[in-house]
Amino acid sequence: MAWDLNRLPRISLHSTSLVRAPEVALEISRRAVEDQLKICGFKRDADVLELFLSQKDLTEVIDLSRFKKLKYLWLQHNKLQGITFLTRNYCLVELYLNNNAIFDIGGLHSLPSLYLLLLHHNELTNIDATVRELKGMPNLKILTLHQNPLCQYNLYRLYIICHLPEVEFLDRKQVTEDERRAMITIFHHERTHIIQSIAFRGRVDASWNPRAPFKQKPAQRVPPDFAFANNVDKTVFDDPEDAVLVRSMKRSAMAITSLNWDTVPTREEKYLDEKDREPAQMLTVTLR
Repeated sequence: MAWDLNRLPRISLHSTSLVRAPEVALEISRRAVEDQLKICGFKRDADVLELFLSQKDLTEVIDLSRFKKLKYLWLQHNKLQGITFLTRNYCLVELYLNNNAIFDIGGLHSLPSLYLLLLHHNELTNIDATVRELKGMPNLKILTLHQNPLCQYNLYRLYIICHLPEVEFLDRKQVTEDERRAMITIFHHERTHIIQSIAFRGRVDASWNPRAPFKQKPAQRVPPDFAFANNVDKTVFDDPEDAVLVRSMKRSAMAITSLNWDTVPTREEKYLDEKDREPAQMLTVTLR
């Protein structure tokens, strides 16, 4: 049975009718949805592809799971505080929730087709909870979170890029390759360690903890006739990885070794020349 909104009692903060506020809010939402269906001329729920519910002064929204093929939903500039009305809208592609009072986005993880999500100018404070909810969206490419309290976190943008690598535009700015490289250096310590180890031709130690302070192992005595070339540091490490790390922090010599092709015989020379040739020579260039 439809409600006559003009005959509803006014709700006062000091009145017992306050318990009916959610019912009134849902009825207002239901009326707004029905009005949109009439304006667009939709007669079946299966025909509804978009709903424009912006600037309706909504504090609650009725369950929209009946619109199975809904793709575009505008709900910006309302007074929503949560998102519990999207449960089976698996085809939803664009969702506009900016300029509300949303502090919890629980329920968004059930939208696998979502491509665009605008959440700026809300009341989101928990960056970890927000990221966990958005991780369930493999197709999310455009995301806005600016003008939320969580944006005050240090390295907020890089943190979002790190945990949501599929996002290509964040807060109306394209995610750059420099930002992705900075994110790897800051948040993916293990991956950075592997890249540096490969660059120095070192062995990767899976048990190495980059956040733990570097501990130098006790030095061992070496024979007096042992030569270290021009290296002043005569510390011996049990683990070669430690030596690589120490060397990477200091100015070191770089040796380039290549084969001297002038000393390598050609195929004809191998078969025609019966003399025993000397082995091919190696050329080494050392740069400091």
